[in-house]
Amino acid sequence: MKTKVAVRNLRLCTKDCLCLYVCPVGATDTENSIIDTEKCLGCGICAEACPSKAISMVPIEYPPQQPKADAVVAASFDLAESKADEELAARALAANAEADGLKRLATAVARATRLVNEDLLREAGYMLPQSGNAHALLEELAAHPLSADFPVEAATKLLELVPDNDAPEATPDAADAEHPAPDAPAADNAPAAAHAPAPAEAAPAADTTTYRCLLCGAVFDVEDGVEPVCPMCGARGEFLEAI
Repeated sequence: MKTKVAVRNLRLCTKDCLCLYVCPVGATDTENSIIDTEKCLGCGICAEACPSKAISMVPIEYPPQQPKADAVVAASFDLAESKADEELAARALAANAEADGLKRLATAVARATRLVNEDLLREAGYMLPQSGNAHALLEELAAHPLSADFPVEAATKLLELVPDNDAPEATPDAADAEHPAPDAPAADNAPAAAHAPAPAEAAPAADTTTYRCLLCGAVFDVEDGVEPVCPMCGARGEFLEAI
């Protein structure tokens, strides 16, 4: 039984096509350049033959996410929030810069800051998409989208396709194995919002105004009388326009 499959990084592929000649089952020869993991035997011959190292062997089943102490998670989130503010400031500087050099520098700083922030969140317990933390976050986003154009269907599809390695294994003699109690605890280290149960009854709809963020492009609704703040990047004031 195979434990690994070959995956091609299209950005690294230089079209040498040696993989097409060495694969014993033709799994690498596809119309969309994506290796057919159903055909793949997991032998690794294509990865060894690829001169550009564009093919890697990845496990079919990933290990559980490494647990993180509460103190580490809290510190990581604090740093992530700080980095988000730094990125927002850099984007604002780039948007208002008159000199081309300053605009390009501020844009580069914003991108670098985001990369650091992504590392911080991974270290907080979101390294693997198969982790319980990632599932809890996707469930929260699907139930309570951050904006009107948030891809709820994509989040729901990911929940269906990506397994949860932190979920308890079902036992044959458990009558409610497929229907856990509504108050079952969420995955460890998930954001506080992911632990909160959904309201039993929706509150009456309030008058709202729709805004578009000029920095990240997010579209969202805000109740009248409440200061609008972009849920994606935190922008406010002149960086938001009512639509």
